[in-house]
Amino acid sequence: MMILGIVAVCVVLALLAFLVPRLSRHPQRGTQRTLGLGSRAGGKAPGVLGRALSKPFRSSSKAVGRSGTAGRRARGHMPF
Repeated sequence: MMILGIVAVCVVLALLAFLVPRLSRHPQRGTQRTLGLGSRAGGKAPGVLGRALSKPFRSSSKAVGRSGTAGRRARGHMPF
C-alpha cells in the first residue's frame, strides 16, 4: 500500500513540476521532509534493524526528488 502511495505522489509531483515548475517545489520539499521524519525515526532502532527500517523512507525521498527534477527538466526542454 505504501508503494502505491509513493508512486502516486511521484506521478503527481512530476505532473505538477511539468505544468507549474515554481509551484512544485513547496509540495516536493514538504513530502521529502515528511519522509525524512520517517527515516530518522526508523534509524533510531539499533544496528542493522535501524538501517533496514529507514531505507524505504530514504529511497522514497530520493524518488520524490527525482520525479520533481525530471518534470522541471522536461519542461525546460520543451520548444515553446
